[in-house]
Amino acid sequence: MGKRYALVGTGGRAVMFVDAIADTYRESSELVGLCDVNPLRMGFYNDHLQQKHNHPPVPTYLAEDFDRMLEEQKPDVVIVTTIDCEHHQYIIRAMEAGCDAISEKPMTTDAEKARAIFSAIDRTGKSLRVTFNYRYTPLATKVRELIMEGTIGDPKAVSFSWVLDTSHGADYFRRWHREMDKSGGLLVHKATHHFDLINWWIDGRPETVFAMGDLKFYGRENAAARGQTYDYDRYTGNVDPKDDPFALILEGGESPMSKLYAEGEAADGYIRDRNVFGDNITITDTMAVMVQYGNGVILNYSLLAYSPWEGFRAAITGSKGRIEVYEKHGSHIIMGQSDAELAAAQESGRDQYITVFPMFGQPYDVEIPKASGGHGGGDPVLLEDIFSPNPPNDPFRRAAGHVDGAASILVGISANESMRTGQAVRCEDLVPLAGSS
Repeated sequence: MGKRYALVGTGGRAVMFVDAIADTYRESSELVGLCDVNPLRMGFYNDHLQQKHNHPPVPTYLAEDFDRMLEEQKPDVVIVTTIDCEHHQYIIRAMEAGCDAISEKPMTTDAEKARAIFSAIDRTGKSLRVTFNYRYTPLATKVRELIMEGTIGDPKAVSFSWVLDTSHGADYFRRWHREMDKSGGLLVHKATHHFDLINWWIDGRPETVFAMGDLKFYGRENAAARGQTYDYDRYTGNVDPKDDPFALILEGGESPMSKLYAEGEAADGYIRDRNVFGDNITITDTMAVMVQYGNGVILNYSLLAYSPWEGFRAAITGSKGRIEVYEKHGSHIIMGQSDAELAAAQESGRDQYITVFPMFGQPYDVEIPKASGGHGGGDPVLLEDIFSPNPPNDPFRRAAGHVDGAASILVGISANESMRTGQAVRCEDLVPLAGSS
């Protein structure tokens, strides 16, 4: 058999990895253990393995037995898809047990945890892979290719604006992501994708960050200021969805979300459908960030979580011209749809372009290759790069290690600190990247 994998964290993020190991890469990969705080969610994945992939059940371990799982199952690699604030502990313990690690983004949520991961890598010599699937999309790869070819010369300035709609964006305020101590806020959890793309496109590392942000739409006080009142803490059992467009109803049905969360709630009390206009929201929904890079590039970035449409606009201006990028796409809720429904949702209304504006020439549009699969076709390419025993050569260097993971979250962590203090933050003071490999 091939490489042995264990997975910790059996929420919605786990399914991509489970399916890849149990199906496409079954001949070269083996799933040998599942670990979670919730036995019902692990049971869901074992049912999923048997029913969808005709795969035998995998041994399961509660979170307190993680180290025993490593000892008994002897995985080569541990895949970490827990809540963000716990990534570091499983990455570090896996490495100390002799395993390499793969982490869902973000790598972790604060500077102290990032430094602890760096220390573990130095101590053990093990490796960490961070799964930035946006790098693998045809659109993002084409932008990287254009810059590598010198199409716009040396990058000098980047403008990047991402908007989340009131389906996908709102969903971060229904679940644990709404609590800063668990997710690091959207500038860490969500924007890690965006900052990583920018870092990768311009081949730069962040140096100084200044940011502003606030909770301006979600939360009880903002709703009340608009004359809207909601007297329920969660949606299921309290509201008809036709009366509240933000409602997420979990009860009933055979959907993965119902199985994972409605039934799983009995084991750990985790509420997946909290009212987005309720209390105890400690993250922001409106953010603006400025970044000075070590290579001289300046970034102007913004993120909103309550837009009528979802997608992004980006522009990279260099010494010989400018690339403008636009994408509008359908939104989704993790485990809220079947595979077919998820793919259809992401492709629904997709509109994208790349236009090059030479400094002294006529602008022209660049053809974007077509691809199928999640995240605009990025997921299958990422999974091949991770799990294939012979992945294709990648001239774009899309594989991301711990330094890439840290450089990405470092923008968001520094931005959070800047919002707290009102001052610009030197990234090097939080997590030194110089000399890291």
